[in-house]
Amino acid sequence: MRKATIRSLLAHKLRLALTGLAIVLGVGFVAGTLILSDTLNATFDTLFKGIESGVDVRVRAKKSFSEQQNNDERQPVPASLLSEVRHIDGVKAAAGEVEGTAILIDHKGKAITPRGPPTLGETFTDIAGLSPYTLKEGHRPTNGNEVAIDAATAKKHGFRVGERVKVLLNGPAREFTLVGVFKVGTADTLLGATVTAFDTSTAQEALDRPGQFSFINVKGDNGVSKTELRSRVNAALGGGYEALTGPQLAKEDASDVQQGIQFFSIFLLVFAGIALFVGTFMIANTFSIIVAQRTRELALLRALGAARRQVMASVLGEAFITAVVASVAGLAFGIGISYGIRALMDAIGFGLPAGSLVLSPRTFVVSLLVGIVVTVVSAAAPARRATRVAPIEAMREGGTPAATTSSRRRILLGCTTTVVGGGALALGLIGGGASAVKYVGLGVFLVFMGVAFLGPVLARPVARVVGAPLVRLFKLPAKLARENAMRNPRRTASTAAALMIGLALVTFVSVLSASVKTSTTKTIDKEFGADYTVTAGGFGEGFSPTVASDLAKRPELATVTAVRPGQFKLDGATKQLAGVEPDKLTSLLHLDVISGRAPTGSESGLLVSEKQARDHAWKVGSTVALQFARTGVQRISVAGIYAKNDLAGAYLLTLSDFERNYTTINDNLVVIKAAPGVSPARSRAAVERVLNRYPNLDVRDAAELKAQAASQINQLLGIVTALLAMAILIALLGIVNTLALSIFERTRELGLLRAVGMGRRQVRSMIRCEAVIISVFGALLGLVVGVFFGWALVAALHSRGVSTLTVPGGQLLVFVALAALAGVVAAVLPARRAARLDVLHAISHD
Repeated sequence: MRKATIRSLLAHKLRLALTGLAIVLGVGFVAGTLILSDTLNATFDTLFKGIESGVDVRVRAKKSFSEQQNNDERQPVPASLLSEVRHIDGVKAAAGEVEGTAILIDHKGKAITPRGPPTLGETFTDIAGLSPYTLKEGHRPTNGNEVAIDAATAKKHGFRVGERVKVLLNGPAREFTLVGVFKVGTADTLLGATVTAFDTSTAQEALDRPGQFSFINVKGDNGVSKTELRSRVNAALGGGYEALTGPQLAKEDASDVQQGIQFFSIFLLVFAGIALFVGTFMIANTFSIIVAQRTRELALLRALGAARRQVMASVLGEAFITAVVASVAGLAFGIGISYGIRALMDAIGFGLPAGSLVLSPRTFVVSLLVGIVVTVVSAAAPARRATRVAPIEAMREGGTPAATTSSRRRILLGCTTTVVGGGALALGLIGGGASAVKYVGLGVFLVFMGVAFLGPVLARPVARVVGAPLVRLFKLPAKLARENAMRNPRRTASTAAALMIGLALVTFVSVLSASVKTSTTKTIDKEFGADYTVTAGGFGEGFSPTVASDLAKRPELATVTAVRPGQFKLDGATKQLAGVEPDKLTSLLHLDVISGRAPTGSESGLLVSEKQARDHAWKVGSTVALQFARTGVQRISVAGIYAKNDLAGAYLLTLSDFERNYTTINDNLVVIKAAPGVSPARSRAAVERVLNRYPNLDVRDAAELKAQAASQINQLLGIVTALLAMAILIALLGIVNTLALSIFERTRELGLLRAVGMGRRQVRSMIRCEAVIISVFGALLGLVVGVFFGWALVAALHSRGVSTLTVPGGQLLVFVALAALAGVVAAVLPARRAARLDVLHAISHD
């Protein structure tokens, strides 16, 4: 039987080629993600060890929680602490360091704001060994007129030592002399960030840390170990601070970055899993067809004494060998994918340090296991069916006909699986909790499987309807194509199911995107009462309050108010608030204060949404205990309660309270109302004149806000669609494979059709029509499932502002048209082969 398995595999190698390609693509996606993840982890380990190599111990404030979302900054330490640290036994040297935001201006007057990486302002300490920076050119800054920048930024933007450069700090751009260019550790850049370094006193002033440091780096005496020095520092400083060794810092820094890598890897692996899931349908379909074609051969083996177990092992053996060969090829393909993703990350500005790829044993083992398990499991059902045909039945002329009816059991199983999947999906979306993602994933999987089980039931009626227009256009070839699709509904459904999954997910994302865009537009139309907003165009901590002050001086503008983001804790949970001038914001955001009033001027008070007031049983005058990172628990009275407002959020704190309780006082939004009688052109020109001194800021009106939101959503849609392209490609390969195997199976039938007068063009047309019917069937199933998923998620997100379900009908019609076109393309090679069959040879084919 082993010899028979090998001979059969070699004899059918072309039939398994496309199946192998599907395995290569799926395994390559998995392997590429794992290789990239391991490579980045190793790279960052090395990078941060180099950066922290000169630091024996770092002293910093203990962290309670961050003041702002997506910002891991701790509270600063007082500058007076530096003297205490220097007097601790075993300390050889110590230097205070300051971190903040500094934005360079390029030679064209534009702010350098990378997409993703931050724009850092740092201290370039004068104590040897304590700085992570190594000069490549020039010298370190020594006074308030000098700066140094990282080598990657200098090279990319053409900065040279000795020239004057502009830097945005806590106000309009300031000029400095560029005196040095440095490396960060062993690299020219810190993960694509721009780094601008100052001397210590300038950094404290420019980065809003007067009399403070972000942390203190310490060098120990010879003979004092890092762990011993850490213990001495911790013992001397008391409970408000903590000391970590350099290796601990490197591990912590790398861990912070690796968490992002892990999320990115999981994100990619989800799409790899989708591609493999789609591939299972192709693999199962391929082996089902091959087993059906070899029924007489397998039955002959049974008649010669082969047991059922041996026949099944033979089929699974073919699957195993195919999987091993394809998985090894997929591993090689994955190496290419990892190179491609890394090049893409470099192109968009992440500035990854140079290094070779890491191919760990885990990657090799996982890649092989994934390919083998997916293939063998997918081939198990066809292999089991191969053992169920009695030898005497299979020896009859024509073999065993394919099943043409769908059993009640299949209908019951499909309906039950779909309903259970819908329930799991609802539980995950509505119930929330730690297991929500698992329930959603299980629900999606079960819905797909349920629809796949029901596919054969739907194949005949849908094929009849979809094929009707083709019959009118192409007459007999289309009629034969439709009849063939209906003759074997299980095969038609299995082939279409793969395309269904890919298009269902694309449709789901399209429906969700359209719904978010519609809901955002409605929210802006309903709640945005201002004329303009000003925001920063890049990653950072917002911008200086002087922007709002400068804008407020313009006579063309009637109302100017700033919005500052912040985090606080309430009953142990971290919440988001905005620091605002409530009396101004009520008109600019159509804020409906239904109880109490909006505080004015320097008054204290908290405004809360109606939902939060109801959930916590608050009323006007209630005292709320808010915990801030800087000041701890503070009791603030509820001054007013407002109706639901998606733009305002749930909590609004007066600016006076915000400034008393937060360390970082930066705006992330300025909202503007033009003065009465001032034209839009004049008011916008007034805003732009002020912003000329702040090149990192953008002004937008309501229409531009909508366009910006739509653009961001479209970018996400494009990324997800691109990642789903692999699954759709595998689905199309499945159509090609099914048609190619079907042509081999129908060789005699095609020969007879040619013999009775069907031309080659008609044969090609018949195969293309069959491909179109299968593709459109899969697309229609995908649209229905995708719209259902979209509706479910929009319903779950209703309370979070996604209030309107929008089905992009035109876009969905385009998907169906593209599916039909893809079917035509997929049929090119099978149709050509069918048309070129030798008539006499085909008629005599057994």
